[in-house]
Amino acid sequence: MVTRRPGASSMGCLFTLLVVAAVIYFGVNIGEVYWRAYQFEDDMRQEVKFAAHSANDVILTHLRASADSLGLPEDAQRISIRRTQKTITVDAEYDERIELPMYVRDKHFHPHAEGPL
Repeated sequence: MVTRRPGASSMGCLFTLLVVAAVIYFGVNIGEVYWRAYQFEDDMRQEVKFAAHSANDVILTHLRASADSLGLPEDAQRISIRRTQKTITVDAEYDERIELPMYVRDKHFHPHAEGPL
């Protein structure tokens, strides 16, 4: 014979599962924006690492293709490259919109990479 404990209900468990599911669903939405920004900056670091063997036009082409394949906004393709005799610096700036129920925010990203030539 199975008896229930006094005060125990399955509604508490359902509510907890609903809250966990909502946090995961919206967390993935936010995390995806930050993950794309991290990947883009990582691509910049890779290009800087091998910049001594690449012209600026080649680096721009690679980074613009990366921004496009990651689904970043158009502004992310405005990339600046500055070279000195010893260093190279790559920058971009863009805003990405994070939309949640009853909450919309534009997040500004400034991916940057620099290194020796």
